[in-house]
Amino acid sequence: MARHLVIGNGKILLNLDRNCYIRDIYYPFVGQLNHVGGQYCRFGIWVAGQFSWLDEPEWKFELGYIEDSLVTNIIAKHERLAIELHINDGIHQRESIYIKRVVIRNLAQESRECRLFFHQDLMIDGSEVGDTAAYYPDNHTLYHYKRSSYFMFNGFSDEGGMMQYTTGIKRFQSAEGTWRDAEDGNLMGNSIAQGSVDSTISFRTIVPAGGEKTIYYWMSIGKDLEEVKDLNQYVQESHPEKLLSRIVIYWKHWLHRAESNLGDLSPEIARMFRLSLLIVRTQTDERGAIVAANDTDILQYNRDHYSYMWPRDGALIADAMSAAGFQSVISPFFQFCAQSLSPDGYLFHKYNPDGTVGSSWHPYIVQGSRRLPIQEDETALVLFALWKDYTRHQVIELPQSLYNNLIRKGAAFLSQYMEHSLSLPKPSYDLWEERYGIWTYTVASVYGGLMAGAFFTELFGDYERSDHLKNTAASIKEGMLTHLWDEETGRFARGLIQKDNRWVKDMTLESSMFGIWEFGVLPVDDSRVIRTMKAIQEGLTVRTGVGGVARYTNDYYFQQSGDIENVPGNPWIICTLWIANFQIESAASLDDLAEPKQTLKWVEEHALSSGLLPEQLNPVDGTPLSVAPLTWSHATFVQTVTNYAAKYAALAAEMKS
Repeated sequence: MARHLVIGNGKILLNLDRNCYIRDIYYPFVGQLNHVGGQYCRFGIWVAGQFSWLDEPEWKFELGYIEDSLVTNIIAKHERLAIELHINDGIHQRESIYIKRVVIRNLAQESRECRLFFHQDLMIDGSEVGDTAAYYPDNHTLYHYKRSSYFMFNGFSDEGGMMQYTTGIKRFQSAEGTWRDAEDGNLMGNSIAQGSVDSTISFRTIVPAGGEKTIYYWMSIGKDLEEVKDLNQYVQESHPEKLLSRIVIYWKHWLHRAESNLGDLSPEIARMFRLSLLIVRTQTDERGAIVAANDTDILQYNRDHYSYMWPRDGALIADAMSAAGFQSVISPFFQFCAQSLSPDGYLFHKYNPDGTVGSSWHPYIVQGSRRLPIQEDETALVLFALWKDYTRHQVIELPQSLYNNLIRKGAAFLSQYMEHSLSLPKPSYDLWEERYGIWTYTVASVYGGLMAGAFFTELFGDYERSDHLKNTAASIKEGMLTHLWDEETGRFARGLIQKDNRWVKDMTLESSMFGIWEFGVLPVDDSRVIRTMKAIQEGLTVRTGVGGVARYTNDYYFQQSGDIENVPGNPWIICTLWIANFQIESAASLDDLAEPKQTLKWVEEHALSSGLLPEQLNPVDGTPLSVAPLTWSHATFVQTVTNYAAKYAALAAEMKS
């Protein structure tokens, strides 16, 4: 499982795997709808009578991006065929256009004819039922359509446009798909097919001995035939080479606001910092949804995916991007949350990118008792992130526009949803969506959300409301110190759960307790914070050659080892970086930054070869587990680098003064 390369523009997201096959096309929302659904849009070459698809083992790949851009930079080499392909893929920064450039290098000592074959395996609007694939003679293209989703495919070489084409039935009875027709180097030319269909098109060129030739391929996406025809014409008239160049230029300018003074961090970490900013952008819909991940291979494991907007993930990602200087990118996220807020002032479990409520496994009733199926930290953290964004950028128009429908309603819910006997928030589901109770992380986030609400109400002159929210937050802090601190172990409990009608501490060691200082309940130098964070680092570090930090003791999700003492769980990128952020915040000298610097190097070394970060790693061999890329992983890397750079600058200035 993994998507090794992702490209997008805020309304299209396209994912490629390690073999440069298109596996996902999301449009018109990032994360919704998927018009490929994890199938394989194959890419192959015929050279002087021999054919090879790029997923065959003889191909060797170097995967990456043109530096500081969302245009891929791939080298694929096949020694037996004496062929090297240099490939660039990009999504137009504004229009719904995908462009691919393939430079064919002939490593043989004679001139040879080469034919490239592009296979389109679409399931438009997420279903294979009722698709049509057809040749369109007016502009010598091939297109697929269903309802209001159209996809037009075209390209050219020095020798001309599309050489051959065919359409046909796929995955039905004995029909595998039109890609099989390509393997003799020729296509049969069937001009239309409907139902569960695919298509293949080819281009030819003559490559001189030791020389190279270029073939371009592109896809236009629109709501009807006229729109995709116009976009196709735009590519032809502008020339795909120029358009790819403009895409690179655009993203380089987009990155100009990123911090360039990163202290003593290596060029490799600085490069990955900029790439992470770009990756977060690809997973962010222009209408506000910050999507968790879009790797559909996860469907093999739980029949659902990560292509949702979790308000918690979104808030923490927005906070990281705001701190890095990209306030305008994430301001629509807060508008999205305001529009999604329930009438009672809370946010649901998760949302689809179009703003509708997403799937959930949180019940309204358990053993005859009613409960609110929410994770309260998701509401609280949106307010917390919004306040932090305002303190950095002082753009008062954004919170003013959200004051009545998000800030006041959200803060009122947090202040009312209380377990008064404990002076703590009522129980809800934890941040991992696995268990129900009163969790230290959730309590800390509610404190942060209430204080954000108090600061905003004071900012807008609503002093009585501000006092009420501050008093509620103070009460929660007292309740937290009374009921969630455990003197015997010298650290905070993960939370409280009900047993036999009484509240008991869950003492499972849990990495998310970093929220105690992150959300402002206690300062980072408080002895209780220090003892808790030390326990997390000592108890959740993975003691294999891989290293990293687990979520919690005996984490079952994708569990790879029963040796809990040495492998409490798989190492997660975010949990490992939480420890680094604590060390950065605590640093009193430049020497104190050595360990978090090493952690950033560890993350960079455990990325995929293309630079993308997974959710978690196999603790035995370090290979990616679960989805990749995970937006939260990249955003937490951005946050940690930003924090490191700021702390390094502050400590260096102290040394000089």
